[in-house]
Amino acid sequence: MRKIEPSELIINDDGSIYHIKLKPEDIADDIILVGDPQRVEIVSSFFDTIELKKHNREFNTHTGTYKGKRLTVLSSGIGTDNIDIVVNELDALVNIDLKTRTVKKEHKSLNLIRLGTSGGLQGDIPVDSFLMSKIAIGFDGLLNFYHNRDEVCDLDMEDAFTKYLNWNKRLASPYFVEASEKLMNRLGEGFIPGVTISSPGFYGPQGRILRLPLAVPDMNQKIEDFKYKEYKITNFEMESSAIYGLSKMLGHEALTVCVIIANRVQKTFSADYKTMVKKLIQNTLDKLVAS
Repeated sequence: MRKIEPSELIINDDGSIYHIKLKPEDIADDIILVGDPQRVEIVSSFFDTIELKKHNREFNTHTGTYKGKRLTVLSSGIGTDNIDIVVNELDALVNIDLKTRTVKKEHKSLNLIRLGTSGGLQGDIPVDSFLMSKIAIGFDGLLNFYHNRDEVCDLDMEDAFTKYLNWNKRLASPYFVEASEKLMNRLGEGFIPGVTISSPGFYGPQGRILRLPLAVPDMNQKIEDFKYKEYKITNFEMESSAIYGLSKMLGHEALTVCVIIANRVQKTFSADYKTMVKKLIQNTLDKLVAS
C-alpha cells in the first residue's frame, strides 16, 4: 500500500490538513460551499449551535447544527483553482488516514452543496430567481489535468459545443459534468433547471469589456444560442465545474444552487440580492434537514 509522501499530502503541526486547516472530526457529511468567507457567517447565523470556527487564508469554516442536523459551511474563495484545493483536501480528511498517510479501505462519500450567486445568460431568466445547475461546464481546464477526466464528462455534449462555437484552440478545452441526481432530488422543486458555465475569470472570460478587447467578441452570443437536446446554457459563475468533476472522480455528491443576481442579456441587476441570498440559505437548510 502506497504511503503518500509529505510533499504530496502536507499536514500541519497540529494534525490538520494544509490549506483548509481542518481535521477529520471538524466536518459534517453535509457541507455547504460558499465563495465569500463573510458568507460563512451569514449561513451559520441560521444554525442553532456552532461547535467549531476555523479560518485560514480564504478558507473559513463553521460546523454546527440546524434543527438537530450537523452541517458544515466552508468558504472556498473565488475560482476553480481554489476548488481543486478544497475538494481534494475534504476528500483526504475522510478517505485518507492522515497519521499513516494511506488510503482507507472503506470509502466515505460527502455531500457538497455550493450556494452562490450568478449571472443569467438567457433573457427569460428573472433576476432574483433560484437556479439549480443540472450540468456544469468548465472553461477553466482544471479537470484536463486528471487522468480519468473523460469518464465523468458528457463527451457528446462537449463535442457538439466545441463544434458549434468553432472553439478557439488557444483556450482551455471545456468539459461538461452532470450534478448529483441524489442531491437534485433531495433539494427538490422551486429551482430553474440550469446549465452553468464556470469561468476562469470575471471580466474577459465572461465577455465583459473594460479596457481590454476580447479574443472572441461574439462568444456570449454563441453561448446564448447554443442548444443541445433540451438544454440551453443558462448562467455564468466560477466554481461549479471543478466541484462536479472532482466530486464525481472522488466519489462524492455535488450540486450548485444559485441566486440569479444579474441578467446579462437584459443588462439588469438585483435591487436587493443579499435578501435573496438569505432566502436561498433558509430554503437550502430546510430541505437538507427534511431529507
